[in-house]
Amino acid sequence: MVIAMLAPATAPKDEVATGSRRSIPLSILDLAAVGRKESIAESFAGSVELARVAERTGYRRVWYAEHHNISSIASSATAVLIAHIAGKTETIRLGSGGIMLPNHSPMVIAEQFGTLATLHPGRIDLGLGRAPGSDQATTYALRRDPSAAETFPRDVLELQGLLGDESPIPGVRAIPGQGTHIPIYMLGSSLFGAQLAAELGLPYAFASHFAPRALHEAIAIYRERFKPSGQLAEPYVIAGVGAIVAGTAEDAAEQLEAARRLRARALFSRGGQKLSEEDIDTILSAPQGSAVDEMLTYNAVGTPNDAGAYLEEFRDRTEADELIVVHQSNSVENRLRSVELLTEAVDPAGDASELMPR
Repeated sequence: MVIAMLAPATAPKDEVATGSRRSIPLSILDLAAVGRKESIAESFAGSVELARVAERTGYRRVWYAEHHNISSIASSATAVLIAHIAGKTETIRLGSGGIMLPNHSPMVIAEQFGTLATLHPGRIDLGLGRAPGSDQATTYALRRDPSAAETFPRDVLELQGLLGDESPIPGVRAIPGQGTHIPIYMLGSSLFGAQLAAELGLPYAFASHFAPRALHEAIAIYRERFKPSGQLAEPYVIAGVGAIVAGTAEDAAEQLEAARRLRARALFSRGGQKLSEEDIDTILSAPQGSAVDEMLTYNAVGTPNDAGAYLEEFRDRTEADELIVVHQSNSVENRLRSVELLTEAVDPAGDASELMPR
């Protein structure tokens, strides 16, 4: 397996010796991952502790993603999970990264997130995507209209209006929701999201932690075409990146291989099918394995200083305003350790002069 690494892969010796921390605005995307020997309840407990660690160590926000029918991801009821974790933390921003809007009516999402914003004022983000978040059979089970993605731009505007002061639908108000002005973020893994975020003047988060191909082109298009809006005066880019931070490079490499196998299992098993270790070996050595490796292209793997150097270079290459990190370790315990270890080399709050949008 070859994972693309941005040079330099390790920090300069003098920087390691002095213990200085890089200032890089960092957030976390938590998939509520379920390890092979873990229960969903253990995953949720881990997500609570992860948010607490992130809050204590200065990360900017934690987001949760809507995925369905994937045995290794438990964040399907995204708003419910956000509510649970918000009640067990105090200050850190929490949100969706993202809600797959074509699976829902804008009204329902306005009410759900309006409730969250009312219960936890100033702490809730709403990231939106247009993918189904699963396969075709699950799309059918969700009662999703296959053509719903075609109205995504209109639905985003409708949702934005429902969260504003005046409803776009005569006689209909989102209660709670109206007047909350929850900040909306556009998510994407292609050029479509970049173009829409630019047109609507929204912050843009690119899913380069699993779909790296269009990263640089999408960011360029977004910045070139951005139109100021009531929410945002200047472009704001969040770039996704994986991370596995451990006490030694060898330990991190072992966790990366375990994460690679878990990703293959999630991608290629459906409907209760159980893949053996031999099946995974076969998949990873076949052409399908390249799909797994491509998803892991951007990954900060190693000791805290290794990972910090990687993230610094990744941010320099993308010129992102913020990085959102997916800690991809293979267990709750290792993810929590990765989150905390990374802050030995990086100040995740970033420079005070780098203001984040709402």
